[in-house]
Amino acid sequence: MDTLKAALIDPLNDFLYTYLLIYVLVGLGIYFTVRTRAVQVRLAKHMWHVVVVSRGDAHGGISSFQAFCVGLASRVGTGNIVGVAIALTLGGPGAIFWMWMVAFIGMATAFVEATLGQLFKVRSAGGTYRGGPAYYIQRGLGSKGLAVLFAVLLIFTFGFAFNMVQANTIAGVLEAEHGVGVGWTAALLVLLAAPILFGGVRRIARISAVVLPVMAGLYVLLAVVIIGLNIGQVPAAVRMIVDGAFGLDEAAAGVAGGVFAALMNGVRRGLFSNEAGMGSAPNTAATATVSHPVKQGLVQSLGVFVDTMIVCSATAFMILLAGPTVFTPGVTTDAAGATLTTLAVTTALGAWATPLMTMLIFVFAFTSLFGNYAYVEVNLAYLGIRTASGVAAFRVLVLAAVATGSVLSLEVVWDIADIAMAGMALVNLTACTLLLRWVLGALRDYEHRMRTGTLDERFVGHGNRFLPGDLPGAVWAPRVTERDPSQNGR
Repeated sequence: MDTLKAALIDPLNDFLYTYLLIYVLVGLGIYFTVRTRAVQVRLAKHMWHVVVVSRGDAHGGISSFQAFCVGLASRVGTGNIVGVAIALTLGGPGAIFWMWMVAFIGMATAFVEATLGQLFKVRSAGGTYRGGPAYYIQRGLGSKGLAVLFAVLLIFTFGFAFNMVQANTIAGVLEAEHGVGVGWTAALLVLLAAPILFGGVRRIARISAVVLPVMAGLYVLLAVVIIGLNIGQVPAAVRMIVDGAFGLDEAAAGVAGGVFAALMNGVRRGLFSNEAGMGSAPNTAATATVSHPVKQGLVQSLGVFVDTMIVCSATAFMILLAGPTVFTPGVTTDAAGATLTTLAVTTALGAWATPLMTMLIFVFAFTSLFGNYAYVEVNLAYLGIRTASGVAAFRVLVLAAVATGSVLSLEVVWDIADIAMAGMALVNLTACTLLLRWVLGALRDYEHRMRTGTLDERFVGHGNRFLPGDLPGAVWAPRVTERDPSQNGR
């Protein structure tokens, strides 16, 4: 595996991020921000309102709030704990600044892709919907080949690569903090995950809606307590982040050193954590039952804010405020992983916090397995894998990936995940750019409804003067009882 990593994985990873993805991701994020007139700023307050009022608005399907929580189940995981720690060690505190910047422009990107997921979704069995990049690529761009490519990339990325990362994190923490062998962790994860995976997307949505808000809130509360105990050091921590981002303090550089290292690691870990532009969250966004596509676009945009600006920042400040005995830029290596965050918390609060941190990391990573699988199931359906035996066989393969990820090295699983998500992002961002006019039309319609007090009226995608044309299918047709012709095929 080390030979393969040196000969293929590392060069491909470096090429994708150094010469391609970083420019596409940042450039298009800025472009989407400009074209939507900074929707993430203008409608920031309204985003919270949409999430709160949508809690009971499912009408037999999945509510906007549940879809938001499933999205968080995938977003809030190892990227917020291990990813931030790795970004700090390799890129220095400056990497956190670039994570913030990627998240800010990424909120516009997340809005665009989630709105597209709603616009081009199709009806599914049991009163729910399905959609995502594979669907809006085929239905919006008319490219079945590109849609199939994206579906395959997502299934590999979230079914295998990312689940290996989550399992690896759990195994690393249990071994380092409690002496549990990785083999035992692999068996435990398989036993716990199997009944939930075989319960389907609705069970995942219900579990995520209960567990994630509580765990994320508890984690942020820990950070608030630690920041409060070290309030006098916060300005110095902020200066380290800003100075490191622009190379103003060489002592704040990470192991890799320099401004470019801070930028690259901030972008990589930021993309893994918030997933904006990757094309993953639209798969869940499309399942929500909402009266207007833009509502879910706003909800998923808010998810990027919560993930990076709140949860990732909580991790960063806990580590930076812990002092040089825990983290020293340019000295502490990425091998620390999740244990670096745990060490920071226990240094501030005492050894009693170790079991609490273990529980939080376990829950974040474990629920991410199901958020990841929710994305996979949508794309299996797109590829025509809908039989009980076919889906069950794939769930077994996912469980095998979980077991494998538990025993592989930290570096290998993260490098594989980086390559996989880069491929997804490039395909999805191309589609988002080509279909942006549909999103802008839906946004104009939504803002017109805000001005006229008609937000509660159902969005219509046929004969809508704000759209560039009629949406395919009957999901957004004037008569909701009309049969959706998309059910005759993909």
